[in-house]
Amino acid sequence: MMSIIIPSYNEEENIENTAKVIGGIMEENNIECEMIFVDDGSRDRTWEIIENLSKSNRSVRGLKFSRNFGKEGAIFAGLKHCKGDCAVVIDCDLQHPPALMVEMYNLWKQGWQVVEAVKASRGKESPIYGFFAKTFYGMMKSSSNIDMNGASDYKLMDRQVIDALNDLPERITFYRALSSWVGFKTTKIEFNVAPRNAGVSKWNFKKLFKFALSNLTSFTNAPLQLVTVFGFIFMFAAVVTGVISIVRACQGFPQNGIMPVMLFSTSLIMLALGAIGYYLSKIYEEIKGRPRYIVSIDTDSEK
Repeated sequence: MMSIIIPSYNEEENIENTAKVIGGIMEENNIECEMIFVDDGSRDRTWEIIENLSKSNRSVRGLKFSRNFGKEGAIFAGLKHCKGDCAVVIDCDLQHPPALMVEMYNLWKQGWQVVEAVKASRGKESPIYGFFAKTFYGMMKSSSNIDMNGASDYKLMDRQVIDALNDLPERITFYRALSSWVGFKTTKIEFNVAPRNAGVSKWNFKKLFKFALSNLTSFTNAPLQLVTVFGFIFMFAAVVTGVISIVRACQGFPQNGIMPVMLFSTSLIMLALGAIGYYLSKIYEEIKGRPRYIVSIDTDSEK
């Protein structure tokens, strides 16, 4: 059986159509499945629709969070509660083409343990967003040696991979990278990002920036390494500025050589303290040991 995990946040316009489309594809190809909709603290009728579907459709199951914990929590809740021999994570808005799951399933049957769907094109997005995405993935690759170019959350994983992810003790997770980090026999297939079926994206620049910063610091030490690079740059600039000030002083021009050095050193100290402080905050979050999510209702227990 294949588990299909569908994180859902304010997706009342998509739930019924997503269940219908995915269910039809699975039925046409004789693939036994369970669809797990994870309501991430939605404020609309998302949970009401999921609950009604779970009562009328045996293959639909719902998990309701006690509040909004974020997409990472929704993904890992689905992985923790799924019963399938393999599982696929897919977006509720169907920008991930659901028909591709059949090909992913067939590749899994051939022995592949991870089937990653990578973006051949990123669909409609602003040049600024594309630039930041490429920068982020470049930093991830250089610091962790994981190539995430075109990566997405859309992937199929064998039960052994699911169990390995569920066994990870960390609370601050980055599913897109961790599913690559655990290894196993992996293959890739390409897809084009489709337009949203309905509704609007829940992401804005602020959320994406916080998401990228959180994942970058939780998975790599690149920001700390960046501070070291800046340290050498500022040291070189301070030496050059000092030499110029000495030369000009010898030529009889009055110079204030202390100010540039103070500005450079102060900037470096502030950058270093900022990076260290952010990592300390991550350590603080981890040692508290709070759960990644809290499930308040599981429709499977009600059946």
